[in-house]
Amino acid sequence: MDGSYRPGRSICFGISRPKFREVWAADFRDRIVHHLLYNHIGPRFERAFIADSCACMKGRGTLYAAKRLDRHARSITQDWSRDAFYLKCDLSNFFNRIDKTVLWRLLQAKIHEPWWLGLCGTILWHDCRDNYEVRGDTAVLAKVPANKRLTNQPAGFGLPIGNLPSQFFANVILDPLDQRMKHRNRARHYVRYVDDFVVLGRSPQWLEAVLADANLFLPDALHLELNPKKTILQPCRRGIDFVGQVIRPEGRITRRRTVRQAVQNIETVDAGELMETANAYFGIVGQAPVSRNDRIELGRAVRRRGFMVNGDITKTYRSALA
Repeated sequence: MDGSYRPGRSICFGISRPKFREVWAADFRDRIVHHLLYNHIGPRFERAFIADSCACMKGRGTLYAAKRLDRHARSITQDWSRDAFYLKCDLSNFFNRIDKTVLWRLLQAKIHEPWWLGLCGTILWHDCRDNYEVRGDTAVLAKVPANKRLTNQPAGFGLPIGNLPSQFFANVILDPLDQRMKHRNRARHYVRYVDDFVVLGRSPQWLEAVLADANLFLPDALHLELNPKKTILQPCRRGIDFVGQVIRPEGRITRRRTVRQAVQNIETVDAGELMETANAYFGIVGQAPVSRNDRIELGRAVRRRGFMVNGDITKTYRSALA
């Protein structure tokens, strides 16, 4: 209450799936403060977000994003009876390139209580690189590309991947992009999940104009850039790969890479963890309406390990040898 709170030591470690990445974990005491701040200021920001802004909001996870994009695709193609195109973009090295000065201005515009603004500033401007310890396999951390490591970014840039405020702040700094897409570019069919977004349009020429506008707006207004290697413009009928699912005329299906990874993990995980692991993957695959073939593939992998699945191929419930 007297403003003396200061964040403590963070933990830094590396992960290898789905790719090598540096992750930061705040101290448990600090995570309580993160939730305190988010619970107070989050709703006022989220009420102003567009309905197609997803991630780190209650009821707006990956399934919500996939359903929204599916709905937009069916709308613009009139239930896949007409042709349409999609533009898919990804921001380059997003979390590490966030300019805290830009973000701070956006936060100040909506937080007018001095105490809450002060707490928000304490969390935002805290540099976890000043006080942290490395845990886990250092060999994994060493494989994270240098430009993807927060420890290599200039002062005042970058947010730690793994903390609640970072996820929330990501939506705050990209809200101007969302608003521009909807109101300046009149993009009726647009969905964003963190730093990935998809725009649907009748013509590739219009989508190219939208892309050109984004390439001008992002560096100038938000000091961010698109990754040209991950920019895709093609017909919707080829399938729109987004948040782990592929939106196609026949329905939403799970990304093939996800299914392959699930089968591999089921085949190699310890027997004591197999039931929980397999049921988690059945849940992920089951979120896609067109999932029977994928569930059959997972079921076969489970049975090869000596476990059983139910008749609907939606759950592993006990070992065949038990």
